Amino acid sequence: MNILLIGSGGREHALAWKLKQSSLCNQLFIAPGNAGTANLGTNLPIGVNNFDLLASACLDNNIEMMLVGPEEPLVKGIYDYFKNNDATKHIHVIGPSKNAAQLEGSKAFAKAFMKRHTIPTAAYAEFTNDNYDEGITYIKNHTLPIVIKADGLAAGKGVVICTNTIEALSEYELMLQRSKFGEAGKKVVIEEYLNGIELSIFALTDGENYLLLPEAKDYKRIGEGDTGLNTGGMGAVSPLPFVTPEFLQKIKTQIVEPTIHGFKKDGFEYKGFVFFGLMNDNGNPKVIEYNCRMGDPETETVIPRIENDLVDLLLACSQQRIHEKKIVISKQCIATVIAVSGGYPGDYEKGKIIEGLDNPTIPDCMLFHCGTVKKNELTVTNGEE
Repeated sequence: MNILLIGSGGREHALAWKLKQSSLCNQLFIAPGNAGTANLGTNLPIGVNNFDLLASACLDNNIEMMLVGPEEPLVKGIYDYFKNNDATKHIHVIGPSKNAAQLEGSKAFAKAFMKRHTIPTAAYAEFTNDNYDEGITYIKNHTLPIVIKADGLAAGKGVVICTNTIEALSEYELMLQRSKFGEAGKKVVIEEYLNGIELSIFALTDGENYLLLPEAKDYKRIGEGDTGLNTGGMGAVSPLPFVTPEFLQKIKTQIVEPTIHGFKKDGFEYKGFVFFGLMNDNGNPKVIEYNCRMGDPETETVIPRIENDLVDLLLACSQQRIHEKKIVISKQCIATVIAVSGGYPGDYEKGKIIEGLDNPTIPDCMLFHCGTVKKNELTVTNGEE
């Protein structure tokens, strides 16, 4: 079948690499893609949120399956757009409906879902300008550190951990009254701080059953020794030594299974990946956040460890027969390291030529592109991811 992959990051390059290996994949298209995905399929210069053009491209290229990489088109309802259109409803769309994608699009929505289905997470409260003063009192009476989150999508920048009350009140004001994060910050979620080791768990679900994928841990800070500013992700590893069989069983029974059961009970249309951002709190898993897609850069460590035909798994997901499949996971250990331009995540130059991509000198190394473009036959940095 012909497949369209939506996105342009390292996540999409890793997914494209895996999709291309499938005997079920005839032609692969990526919109918009990057310089790396261009070597695996056909890049289409279409934005991820331009549903009209994406639908036209699907019809022009006889697309039978569409895999959505980033969160924004899912939160904006790309699944519903395709399924409610007679011309495109036959396409297997891998990703949740707009309603289900609110699990990532709204932190308050996700918290309410967890509370409703008794899924362990940090204690929280939510505030808007309508009850602004109540939020001030809540912060003043809260133990420290305290976590303040913009409710909506904020490009991974909408979470602030405050170590003192003055800082917390300042951030609270910036989000709600000074529109620090625009529409995303019109509602604020305030949480207790969980102290422990973070990890990422992934599942592929058809809305009723699921397959558990390899776990991973990503590293956000720019500096050596996990120091410096937060970024979109400087690397990731899989597997994790502290994820013992006993701990994994807790994750399944306390978090993953109640979540999938919650999808069905709440009537969510969900056929795709679920990302569970967890905290290992003294041997007990708690949910920090849900994502409605694979993570980046974790995908670059998770996907290579899956030995199954990915298209076969995605097709079973779309046809609601994921229960027929068994996941096969390599015991290989994988680490991904991100190379970025100097100055990142602050001001940095774009358009720098990247050399050595055709002949990597590190053994057993794969190269995935993130934020690259072709310019005059050269691969250059673009820094959009």
